[in-house]
Amino acid sequence: MPFPNVRLANRPLHFIYLCDCSGSMAAQGKMQALNQAIRQSLPGMAEVARQNPEARVLVRAVSFADRASWHIAQPTPVEQLQWVDLQAGGVTAMGEALELVAAELRSPPMEERALPPVLVLISDGQPTDDFEAGLRSLLRQPWAQKAVRLAIAMGHDADLEVLQQFIGSDPGVGGGLPAGEVPGASGQAPRHRPGKSPRRPLQASNATALAQYIQWASTAVVGAASMPASRVAGATADGNIPLPDLPPTVMDPTDDVGPLVW
Repeated sequence: MPFPNVRLANRPLHFIYLCDCSGSMAAQGKMQALNQAIRQSLPGMAEVARQNPEARVLVRAVSFADRASWHIAQPTPVEQLQWVDLQAGGVTAMGEALELVAAELRSPPMEERALPPVLVLISDGQPTDDFEAGLRSLLRQPWAQKAVRLAIAMGHDADLEVLQQFIGSDPGVGGGLPAGEVPGASGQAPRHRPGKSPRRPLQASNATALAQYIQWASTAVVGAASMPASRVAGATADGNIPLPDLPPTVMDPTDDVGPLVW
């Protein structure tokens, strides 16, 4: 007797942007570049979701300036998402943004069957509120500990130390791997030049580099996080996944992607 055509239930993968909307983001086209980079990345993310039917990619976004708030509050399937532009103005309530995300990573509302979330923090400056309290609140949540936490520094004024605290320690510094080296999605251990490890803040010096990093986070990282652990070489028992290689950017002096502007 043939089995009925039953579609297996997929597992939610929550992708959350935490976007700095402070007044400095209005300068030098930073906010315009961020909005454009996120909007242009959505078709690629949707294609990755289609290629990984085991996962249901759900996108949200937090904006933070004088206060933090949900820019996209409901977990939205990526293929249905219409990006509404962020606006700049105010200071940098980054700690409050982490508190908002922490509340959503509790169980419930997080589903027991969820895949490790992907959190992408983007900032061009320094927090002006209690970042340490917000980070402690976030990291108390088991889902935050399992999450892929990435940080993108826009320009050279971002607080890289704060962004590194959000990501966690670089396994290539004082860990089991040589400095600058991280596991790749293939299970191999590609060697990155100093500053190019995805376990360190990614410094985008212009709109082109920003777009490349956001495209990488929304496609390569989402693809790796979408796979069942049994299909990901190098996945750990606690649910953490190895990160895929970074794209070439202006951090590589051989790349020809335009002048540094931020």
